[in-house]
Amino acid sequence: MIESSDRRRGHVFPRRLDPPLPLAVKSDGVWIEDKVGKRYLDASGGAVVANVGHGREEIARAVYDQILAYDYIHPTMFTTPAVEELAEVLASHAPAGIDRFYFLSGGGEAVEAAIKLARQIHLANGRHEKFRLVARWKSYHGLTLGALSAMGRTAFRTPFAPMLADAVHIPPPYCLRCSYGLTFPDCRLRCALALEETIVNLGPETVSAFLAETVSGGTLAACPPPPGYLETIRGICDRYDVLLILDEVLCGMGRTGRWFACQHDGVVPDLVTLGKGLAGGAVPLSALGLKGCHFDAVCADGGSFNHGGTFSHHPVAAAAGLATARILEREHLVERVAEMGSRLGKTLVERLGDLPWVADIRGIGFLWGIELVKNRQTLAPFPRNERVTERVWQALFDSGIVVYRSTGLAGIDGDALILAPPFVLDASEFNRVADAARAAIQATLA
Repeated sequence: MIESSDRRRGHVFPRRLDPPLPLAVKSDGVWIEDKVGKRYLDASGGAVVANVGHGREEIARAVYDQILAYDYIHPTMFTTPAVEELAEVLASHAPAGIDRFYFLSGGGEAVEAAIKLARQIHLANGRHEKFRLVARWKSYHGLTLGALSAMGRTAFRTPFAPMLADAVHIPPPYCLRCSYGLTFPDCRLRCALALEETIVNLGPETVSAFLAETVSGGTLAACPPPPGYLETIRGICDRYDVLLILDEVLCGMGRTGRWFACQHDGVVPDLVTLGKGLAGGAVPLSALGLKGCHFDAVCADGGSFNHGGTFSHHPVAAAAGLATARILEREHLVERVAEMGSRLGKTLVERLGDLPWVADIRGIGFLWGIELVKNRQTLAPFPRNERVTERVWQALFDSGIVVYRSTGLAGIDGDALILAPPFVLDASEFNRVADAARAAIQATLA
């Protein structure tokens, strides 16, 4: 057996082409163990995925039982109890009006489906000229071509720019580096008002949807919008018959202390995407949720959404998602995140806030970002070729702490770390994670 994922050995095309990775052989709770017995505290849930913790027997049992009962059932031929029940549970926790769910495998797929469904909703309502998509810079929505067109992360877009559709981007709600040089609240939410300006300039009759992360995730390192932002963009979308798509693939399913992150602001989108923690990371699963009125419009216009996938509405994946939701309910884990999230953030501020390279510590619930800069006064970033995030991350990893990387916050430069631990992380581990992060930053940058 290959001892590590050395790119020069074996037959895998790995996600990383730099030095070999340790070979993971076991995980449980918040811990991952490698081949040589070293244990790592997973303080990011992998890619912000493992919300209920690793190795959940209840999820494994649900998947096992589902495979034995019925495994692959094509969704154009049958529906299944697992899919029906998962949709019912999600609807019970969703914002009022979001009561239909379309299941897929990954977050990028859900975003692709949302973009296409928005167009079809307009067609069903006789608004045939509405096709343009507006999104935000410094966003992440997935790496398929449709999702990549909407994404606002420069380094990912540039190599494939000639292949991308024509999405229009506006500045994000990123107060630390305001695109307009303003300060909240005196800015009067200029970044939100940019949406109206853009819609008017494009021609409101041509704009289909506005797509945004409810809480900016991987590219802006856990950056919640300022108060009033979501309400403002909801009003603008309503004014011009533009559908609001909120991407909650990363920040949904309890990560912020509510089942859906938009519930903090009382905003109901037209469409919402879920993924990552939807099945606790045990199997690939994502979902597109939408308002019942839009579902009814599509049904009345012929009863078919021109979209699909071999593995959509998969009963085994749905069984894993249903088991995950039941764990969240039974153990009150979303409530736990709401209760303990501020404590996690306070710990990070207390242990890291005085470091001269830490420009900002921000977040909500169990989703926190630590932005690193070369100069704290001017916010000058480190040049990307210094690979500061990667070096700090590696120092943390070597010490047995796993976090998530974020780069490109300032143009192509900018460095940050994301902490997004499983919801079962004990409070006694908060200091351990924060102190390890402090040591890694100092060792790398001092």
